Amino acid sequence: MNRAPAPGKWSVREILCHLADCEIVFAFRIRQTLAENAPVIQPFDQELWGRNYGAYSARAALNVFTAVRAWNTALIASLPADAFARAVTHPERGTMTLATVVETMGGHDLNHLKQVEQHAASSLSGVA
Repeated sequence: MNRAPAPGKWSVREILCHLADCEIVFAFRIRQTLAENAPVIQPFDQELWGRNYGAYSARAALNVFTAVRAWNTALIASLPADAFARAVTHPERGTMTLATVVETMGGHDLNHLKQVEQHAASSLSGVA
């Protein structure tokens, strides 16, 4: 859980912390997009946020991710179809829709799931 596969790469625990942080960010972005007219969302530097990941256990990170994802999923499932067309602007990615934000959530998770699977495979094979 705590072994990084290479210098500058995150351990599984750090990946889980990152996923928890990102789920909180997505929660805010979704709600901001629903509440405001064409808001501009704030990007963040994941490496700077990651400096604090030593404070958290993998279990705590997974609990946060799971709880906030369930909260987000309940909200998303309750939305009318036209809500997904609401506009939001990311300073680095430009204007997008709420649908794109939700799609980004899923793609982000899949990317990090692959990383966790690679960690597990290398641990089973004895390769760091």
